[in-house]
Amino acid sequence: MKRTFLFVLIMLAVLFVACAPAPTPAPTAAPPTKAPAVEPTKPAAPSPTATTPRPTPPPGRVTVEFWFGLGKPLGDILEAFVMEFNKSQDKYYVDAIYKGGYADTMNAAIAAYRAGKAPHIVQMFEVGTATMMAAKGAIKPVHELARETGWNLDPNIYIPAVRGYYSEGDKMISMPWNSSTPMMYYNVDAFKKAGLDPDKPPKTWAELRAAAKKLVDSGATKCGFTFEWPTWTQLENFSAIHNVPLATKANGMLGMDAELVFNSPLHVRHLQTLMDMAKEGSFKYGGRDGAATVLFPSGECGIIHASSAARARIQRESNFEWRVTFLPYYDDVPGAPINSIIGGASLWVMNSPGRTAEEFKAIAEFFKYISKPEVDARWHQETGYLPITHGGNDITKAAGFYQKNPGADLPYLQLTRTKPTENSLGLRLGNMPQIRIIVYEEWEKAFQGQQTAKQAMDNAVKRGNEVLREFEKTYK
Repeated sequence: MKRTFLFVLIMLAVLFVACAPAPTPAPTAAPPTKAPAVEPTKPAAPSPTATTPRPTPPPGRVTVEFWFGLGKPLGDILEAFVMEFNKSQDKYYVDAIYKGGYADTMNAAIAAYRAGKAPHIVQMFEVGTATMMAAKGAIKPVHELARETGWNLDPNIYIPAVRGYYSEGDKMISMPWNSSTPMMYYNVDAFKKAGLDPDKPPKTWAELRAAAKKLVDSGATKCGFTFEWPTWTQLENFSAIHNVPLATKANGMLGMDAELVFNSPLHVRHLQTLMDMAKEGSFKYGGRDGAATVLFPSGECGIIHASSAARARIQRESNFEWRVTFLPYYDDVPGAPINSIIGGASLWVMNSPGRTAEEFKAIAEFFKYISKPEVDARWHQETGYLPITHGGNDITKAAGFYQKNPGADLPYLQLTRTKPTENSLGLRLGNMPQIRIIVYEEWEKAFQGQQTAKQAMDNAVKRGNEVLREFEKTYK
């Protein structure tokens, strides 16, 4: 099992490096601010600034290592929350160690696991969930940690879309932490210039296409519409909100023998819509992963589908008024729209030789701390990630945060607007990063006129299913 897990870790690291977003270039100068859509976050009690180098753990404390992959400024905020936990009691100490990003964190975990010195906690991106779950023995599920340490873990405090993603049945496997979901951002100034009503943003794909075309035809923007993380925003979440399967077996939740089915007529129709929009000049494909994000705050594109966690960058870099709203849908699809699904990462507990009961107790105490509603609320407000607990959302709402920051509550509302179905609970597909790359390749050929929308989707499904079968063989 150890050899198998090492092989999978190596493959996962290689795949993530291949699909990781390029670093975001810093703006050459700070743009002037014009009628900002939201006020800067002003938490009532700012977290202390994390120190560099890390402080030495106090003597006598039970110390556990937490390896994370969030860079500045999010990593600094994370370290500050860890420091607060360490100061809240005098028995346990969490040593938060930044490993240079998810890919670097993964590589470091491989080396440590080989040496029998895996970290106690590791942060893993959401598309690695299936792989981590399959690595029996290498990880300790959170529900087992809770039972063994006497922690009264209540999964129901988490919003369903988050809880379901990181659970097996009704048992939580990893600890939710930084979760996001895609939203639609639009340029209010450009809407007004184009004669569009910013108080009535597009709700359907027909309305979005019409608005995007008008933005370009009027000269309000060079590009009408774009999106970041193409498969996450236009395939995975598209399937969820339209309540159509991405794969069989409840998108892999019910077994590793799942098969991709995203070449349905609706999926093909959507890719064809994007191809038609690109041809008419109302849509610009901005590239893989997060490459297109810059097209919105720069003012080039008037509408973008981007992560709720992109809010901070858009607020910082835009010199125009902007707003956020729900993702669009095809209004002739019965039942649409329903809830979207999450992205981001969760925290996994790893086993290692010599690990003690007190060390696991320390992990449980840290998890209890970060799952407190007041901590969750502050994490949400300071970072832009979702409030992952109902209590965190309630506290934020009661504090008037959403009144001061219009639209900041919409990601939560989009995730919770319906009870998740088997098509909108999340994904659990092995080697999902590799499947995303395959979709990129096939879609790009379609955008370049090298194949039809149907051929692109059929090819992506065929190649993606081959990846799933290889993953299945690894664990059988």
